[in-house]
Amino acid sequence: MPATSGPVRNYTPLVVGISVFIVAVVMVLYFLRGDTAPEVGFDLTILPLANAIFNSFTTVFLAAAYITIRRKQRETHKRFILAAFATTALFLITYLAYHSLAPSTPYGGEGFLRYVYYFVLITHVVLAAVIVPLALFALFTGLNLEVPRHRRIARWAMPLWLYVSVTGVLVYVMISPYY
Repeated sequence: MPATSGPVRNYTPLVVGISVFIVAVVMVLYFLRGDTAPEVGFDLTILPLANAIFNSFTTVFLAAAYITIRRKQRETHKRFILAAFATTALFLITYLAYHSLAPSTPYGGEGFLRYVYYFVLITHVVLAAVIVPLALFALFTGLNLEVPRHRRIARWAMPLWLYVSVTGVLVYVMISPYY
């Protein structure tokens, strides 16, 4: 029997709804993006930099969350996870703003680096879509104190989310010269 502090809530519809919404909005922006940007009155390339900064903070918060849970500091772990969700939400806002306002930026590198860039980008994008429901399920099982289920999910969610946050910064570093 899971250790809970009250009735366990069914969060599956919420997780599915949020996940489908986020992935759908990103897909719509990807397929409907034009080649020209509307006039917005400021340099839009500040937004990808903000994305990289938010991803960097997410990485730090996730690493700290991992360290604190290994030390059995559950409240501190919870705070770092919530901070990681906050910086990920800020990332999502700036990502959606940028991709709804700016034309696509092609990667200009050549040779071996081009293959590295596209490998990192493709794995980043695919795992970013996977991590949305996985991280949300880990969050809600943790908040519901469903510890065994939370651990099973977090064992997958933590390394994948770390990979997505680190590769998000790497993608920015590799494409930023071409903005």
